[in-house]
Amino acid sequence: MKKLIMVTGFPGFICERLYRGLIEDDPATNFILLVHPTQVEKAQHLTDKDERVTILPGDITQENLGMSEADKISLQDKVTHFFHLAAIYDLAVPQDLAYQVNVIGTQNVNRFVRTLRSLQRYVYFSTAYVSGTRTGRILEGELDKGQTFKNHYEETKFEAEKRVAAMKGVPTTIIRPGVVVGDSKTGETIKFDGPYFMLRFLDHFSFGPVPYIGKGDEPLDVVPIDFIIRATIYLAKSEQGIGTFHLTGGATYPSQEIYKIFSRELLGKEPSFYCPLGIAQTLLKIGPLRRYLGLDPEAVAYVYHPSVYDSTQASNVLKDGGIHCPDLIEYIPNMVRFFKEHRNDPAMRVQVR
Repeated sequence: MKKLIMVTGFPGFICERLYRGLIEDDPATNFILLVHPTQVEKAQHLTDKDERVTILPGDITQENLGMSEADKISLQDKVTHFFHLAAIYDLAVPQDLAYQVNVIGTQNVNRFVRTLRSLQRYVYFSTAYVSGTRTGRILEGELDKGQTFKNHYEETKFEAEKRVAAMKGVPTTIIRPGVVVGDSKTGETIKFDGPYFMLRFLDHFSFGPVPYIGKGDEPLDVVPIDFIIRATIYLAKSEQGIGTFHLTGGATYPSQEIYKIFSRELLGKEPSFYCPLGIAQTLLKIGPLRRYLGLDPEAVAYVYHPSVYDSTQASNVLKDGGIHCPDLIEYIPNMVRFFKEHRNDPAMRVQVR
């Protein structure tokens, strides 16, 4: 049977890269891209009228994903693989919006996926941070451990993953990425959030000494987008790829070490004094200062959270495909170079509230 992949979340960064990776992996693949009506024009531009692609306007928060009954029925015997990436990823998202998109939207997708009679694999993009406030080593087989959450993004992705994991009889791959950054080879990304907030902060210290913010002994689990794409595609077609997988970097380096290397690459100097974390967090409550520094308090919480995401199951499957996460230290220069080239592009700078 000819492969027909249906995808939600296009033209988001991860989804757009996944689409290109899937085409490269199998050029004969056809696609149904379920695209929110507000993103159809952008999606058409990115797919460049590719004959293998059908752009279907839809909305996962709506009944039947916003599709017509005719479209829904026509797809039930054709779709072989379903990749669900559509979600609200903003760490400061309001609860109602996060629940509507991440939880209700996933429930609607699950309902549709159950009707697909030719389905070979359902791939759901979760996050390693469904672990919430848990500390220590987090295993791939663990989900609900009574944890609380740092924000509504984590909480609603946890609730959504519970609903996906509860589906019976559906061949499902759950992907839990760490903090995703740009391409390890080119440095390319589409926005400077996550660890890039460190670079945005450091960019203010071209002159004078550079501070550390807190001790930063906690590991920060960073993974490049090219690894995420290669690993996801391999897991989606592997017989061993059913289950839950941490696509993480192993948190080899503490955040302080990453920050120091960022400073050296960006500014040519290392931090020389400490600003206690408590003082920094108090200062970040001052809106104008927070916006000037370009430092998101929600992102700071991830830098100082002591969790390690065990990826034994993912590593065991991926090693058969020769896939492993690149060493962060090796590609930091590419990240910083791309940041320098695009630091003044307003489209790249996530708005700090």
